Amino acid sequence: MTPDQAVKDLAATEIQPRARVLAMPEYHPPLGHRDRLRLDFNENTLACSPAVKTALENISATDLTRYPEREPVEALVANYLDVAPEQVLLTNGVDEAIHVLCQAFLDAGDELLLPVPTYTMYEIYASSTDATLRKVQAADDFRFPFESLLGAINARTRIIAIANPNSPTGSVATREQILAIAQAAPGAIILVDEAYFHFYGQSVIDLVGKVPNLVVARTFSKAYGLAGLRLGLLAGPESLLRWVRRVLSPYSVNSVALAALTAALKDQSYIDWYVAQVKQARAEFLSGLTGLGLDYWPTEANFVLVNIGATHREFVAAMREQGILVRDRSADPGCLGCVRITIGTPEQMRTALTAVESFLKSNPAGASK
Repeated sequence: MTPDQAVKDLAATEIQPRARVLAMPEYHPPLGHRDRLRLDFNENTLACSPAVKTALENISATDLTRYPEREPVEALVANYLDVAPEQVLLTNGVDEAIHVLCQAFLDAGDELLLPVPTYTMYEIYASSTDATLRKVQAADDFRFPFESLLGAINARTRIIAIANPNSPTGSVATREQILAIAQAAPGAIILVDEAYFHFYGQSVIDLVGKVPNLVVARTFSKAYGLAGLRLGLLAGPESLLRWVRRVLSPYSVNSVALAALTAALKDQSYIDWYVAQVKQARAEFLSGLTGLGLDYWPTEANFVLVNIGATHREFVAAMREQGILVRDRSADPGCLGCVRITIGTPEQMRTALTAVESFLKSNPAGASK
């Protein structure tokens, strides 16, 4: 065989991934062209702390030549959370936290229990393993399906993922419910994802190390406004996190992100101010939706799920034309006709409410069920 023929034969060969990767769902976030009022991804709608900006400006060219060291910053985070340093693991966003947890603990024959609708990436990362994903559908009121979830626990249950507050619904599981689930599934990791904790104010992170199968995730993408730097964490017993560290890259959290996080943690007053702004705006916006006759679900997060109905696509397009981005969640289980709207500052949400009202006036059949 000539070299040219060998090259042609190789070019015709297609290498396939594992069967699970072929079968797993894909996630394509609708990013790009987001130079509008960003009420679509539950981000901080203003900016990060000014202290973060100063810290970034002080990073030298020499600083960037060194590999990142996460341990000193993990110690700072641990002190902030009032847990031991070995009980904290910083990750490249909560996405990586979910990914490595699945890689460390899900094997063939295992099950991940997932209340739905919820954050898409639990399903994505679980589907990349040889475990089985088992969904537990919430009722029409989107309350946390506590009884159904308890009934789904079995000997194969290895991870139970609970977003608290949940996205896209804004619903919550109570502390008592989480403890009951942990007791009912002692052989499973109970992952409580508290990405939206600041807007809810209640946490189970104080139970880390006391409940041996509890792991809590947090993000610095939402209230802290560091989504572009990709920072998250897992807090859990050292006996569990040691295995997660084994499958985690030692350099997945970069030096720039670590410097920003150090500054952000020292400026809690900024976080308190921003969260207060969002809570005020949430109350005003929900009251406005009620006044417009729109149905929505109670929320403890920095977003609200609104039932727009048959005109949901037109609604999203109309809001974009008015310079406001919102997220169509109709493809989520049980969410047909639903649109999720991030809550920003009071001024931003007054602008958004005016746009919603304009849509309804120009679409008399809008929000039809």
